[in-house]
Amino acid sequence: MAELFDASFNPDDQPMSRATLHAAMQDCDVFVPTVTDEIDAELIASAGERLQLIANYGAGVNHIALQAARAKDIIVTNTPGVLTEDTADMTMALILSVPRRLAEGDKLVRSGQWTGWSPSSMLGHRIGGKALGIVGMGRIGQAVAMRARAFGLSIHYHNRHRVPAVLEAQLAATWHEDLDEMLARIDILTIHTPLNAESRNLIDRRRIGLLGSHVYLINASRGGIVDEEALVEALEAGRLAGAGLDVWKFEPEIDPRLLALPNVVLTPHMGSATFEGRIATGERVITNIRMWVGGDRPPDQILEGWV
Repeated sequence: MAELFDASFNPDDQPMSRATLHAAMQDCDVFVPTVTDEIDAELIASAGERLQLIANYGAGVNHIALQAARAKDIIVTNTPGVLTEDTADMTMALILSVPRRLAEGDKLVRSGQWTGWSPSSMLGHRIGGKALGIVGMGRIGQAVAMRARAFGLSIHYHNRHRVPAVLEAQLAATWHEDLDEMLARIDILTIHTPLNAESRNLIDRRRIGLLGSHVYLINASRGGIVDEEALVEALEAGRLAGAGLDVWKFEPEIDPRLLALPNVVLTPHMGSATFEGRIATGERVITNIRMWVGGDRPPDQILEGWV
């Protein structure tokens, strides 16, 4: 970016303060935020008149006030697709690690208290033959389904629209128009829908109650999609078998009750954290900016359906 544009940068990995964000948006044509930069309606309204493009570094845009940007004729772009495989890999790792108690086993070995193999030690559950429920059958959901099929899981999914029949056949996937009906039939639930007004608290207290006590919940999407308070209560009461979480509602703050639960695997929002993914994301940002500079519509412009 420095070679192509007159650019200024956040010098480190720390999120910019609100005052710094405000200052940065006063005198630029293009602003490139990340997921930790909350670009709300007030910041957008107070942005300088030069600002015409917010080229988000990442696929999710729930941290940007899209309606406020549209009201000010500011284009918003994201970087879809480049992190699909990385996030799907991470999800599959969580699907494997929670039922097989991998994190618990690691802690046991490191504690020095492991006394050797025994027939009933560290028993978990196999995932082969179990039913996987996928909420959101977009790029990432489909990539997870492909991986899960290789491990012998049957695929169930809930999506706003049914995927093409040829894809359903390829994945041997069953569509559930009614999310509640799917939740009552699965053994593992994984979430891959964007966070927006429709999906916020989609998996609420009532829906968590529809899951059986043998079910594992996996979330590598956004923390706000799951009612975290209800999730903690269900886990503490034994109404869920466990959870694998890469995201939280108030991250980086994590409910201490989750930290205390042995049947919860916690990872620090690292689903997309690969060298290859970060480079590909940056290249996609630059592509969007160059297309806009050239007078063309950026290929990843966010449209109305995201609001």
